[in-house]
Amino acid sequence: MSGGTPVAGGGLMRQRHSQGGYASSGDDLEDDACSRMVTPNAQIPRARTWVEVLENVLWIASAVFVVYFGDRHSNFVYLLCHDNRIRRVPLYLGMVGVILNMGIFFYTGLLAWGIRKSDDKWEMLTPSVAPFVTLCGLFSFCLFTLALWPIWSFLTLPLLFTLFMACMVIIPYLTIRTFRPQADLLRTD
Repeated sequence: MSGGTPVAGGGLMRQRHSQGGYASSGDDLEDDACSRMVTPNAQIPRARTWVEVLENVLWIASAVFVVYFGDRHSNFVYLLCHDNRIRRVPLYLGMVGVILNMGIFFYTGLLAWGIRKSDDKWEMLTPSVAPFVTLCGLFSFCLFTLALWPIWSFLTLPLLFTLFMACMVIIPYLTIRTFRPQADLLRTD
């Protein structure tokens, strides 16, 4: 055997060369790969920078401000329930679109739990559902804009966008159950 293959640091790296390889019938497997414990490929979560934390806090604080102050006379929830200036049909249709999107997210999430391989998980679900969810979300945003325009006029767009971004910041923290890699399973391939 030679000294190895030269590497960038100036040293040598030993390489393993197998004549049969893993493409053969499987009789010459010398490393017993089937009986080894699977090591999880989970990435270590990186720490958030202070800028990311500040952005998240600003989105949430802005949404709380919008919900609490509403139109300066009453809060946002009271306005949605009791104000006669709001167009009710677009508001209700927009809510139906949001509920439909949430149902699709929960359904695909539960369906993804049943699929074991992480490679197949989103390849199977995402392409078929993504266009429908996107169109439903845009349609709901337009309906909410139409419904709330009589109260806030052009400020309706940043108001809805602020509420949307606050939801996007909060949703990852609302996990039903934490996923843990199952490292105690034996490989069968």
